[in-house]
Amino acid sequence: MQGGSFDTSSLASNFSTMSLTPPGPSEWYVDSGAGAHMVNNAGIISSSHTPLSSSPSSIIVGNGASLPVTSVGSHSFFTTRRPLVLSNVLVSPNIIKNLISVRRFTIDNNCSIEFDPFGLSVKDLQTRSVIARCNSTGDLYPFFSPAPPSTTATALTAAAPSTTLWHRRLGHVGPEALSKLLSSNAITCNKRHDTHVCHACQLGRHVRLPFSLSNSRALRPFDLIHCDLWTSPIVSVSGYKYYLVILDDCTHYSWTFPLRLKSDTFTVLTHFFLYARTQFDSTIKAVQCDNGREFDHSSARTFFLTHGVAFRMSCPYTSQQNGRAERALRTINNIVRSLLFQASLPPVYWADSLHTATYLLNRHPTKTLDGRTPYFALYGTQPSYTHLRVFGCACYPNLSSTAPHKLSPRSSLCVFLGYSSDHKGYQCLDLHSNQIIFSRHVVFDETVFPFADMSTSP
Repeated sequence: MQGGSFDTSSLASNFSTMSLTPPGPSEWYVDSGAGAHMVNNAGIISSSHTPLSSSPSSIIVGNGASLPVTSVGSHSFFTTRRPLVLSNVLVSPNIIKNLISVRRFTIDNNCSIEFDPFGLSVKDLQTRSVIARCNSTGDLYPFFSPAPPSTTATALTAAAPSTTLWHRRLGHVGPEALSKLLSSNAITCNKRHDTHVCHACQLGRHVRLPFSLSNSRALRPFDLIHCDLWTSPIVSVSGYKYYLVILDDCTHYSWTFPLRLKSDTFTVLTHFFLYARTQFDSTIKAVQCDNGREFDHSSARTFFLTHGVAFRMSCPYTSQQNGRAERALRTINNIVRSLLFQASLPPVYWADSLHTATYLLNRHPTKTLDGRTPYFALYGTQPSYTHLRVFGCACYPNLSSTAPHKLSPRSSLCVFLGYSSDHKGYQCLDLHSNQIIFSRHVVFDETVFPFADMSTSP
């Protein structure tokens, strides 16, 4: 805006330079760059009068030209909620568009104007409720045309609702379903990019957030170990109810320890620290586990603190944060079940099957290690497979050293229960005496499973 005197010759000159076609008498456009409301015809505003001494007498446009102001007036748009007022509307016949100044409009009506790709919304500044909605399909943002109050009110009442309103109408439908309804034109709304957090949905439909995949791995063995405890539904024949799994993050080598009590977990864990130091000259630097009380108690925290070990726990009820130990449990349990079913062994022998499953798993190639085995990753040598036999099959260990006399049987039908961790030999269950025999002199029949024959016998 710039003040100045009214010059008829300048007015005629400006008229001769105008090349654009003036808009229709009822077209208004919202302009954030306009310093005042402007109109080219005094007949489309509610009231007008000659410019006062305090009113500007000309308008400066983008090319620097000065357009005279012939009169000043006011106008009101009637809505179903409340009228919207345009005060100090400058009338200049030379302007091309009838403009509404965003700055003046929001101040005079105590409101805000929000623009989106589909139009604009006028909202009450205090309540944030929508007063008016004007849809747009072109490059500009038109405001609704001045019309009789009843017609304008009807048009505003029929305006399409927002996505928030449709979300509530449809019983808090999900965003994907709502988007399909919008894209198929089954419903219409005035603002398709309305993002909000629905309080009712958070209370009624809250779901767990997805977990990102982790491809990180420790650089050296025992820099990080993962621990978890599994509870068996059946007490083993040896009296075990639980087992602790420990997985090395670097080599993916697994250790399992059957336990009779949960309270034995911490003792086994401290012994494992000594095992890693003695056997591999390594210090465990970090422990990852869930927040079970068998791991999180004063003695454990004191032990980790005094040994400088980083103690990391998953959030409550968030086992996914201890995912590697959970996956190790799942894989081991799958092998345990398969071995028991293969041999027709009753579930009470799960602890024996557990030892064999862990022994075999460490000799399985894994994609995590690019096809190498955990055994090779930890020990640096390839494991041997020549001594492996089918779990639960029939076997005959040599018993000559314990035979009562020279005519006694040199062997007995036994069941192969795995590989001894304390002996360089096989663990065999004597079906007659129900005793465990450790021997390296064993003959196997890997096609026969004594417990299967026992279960089918009358």
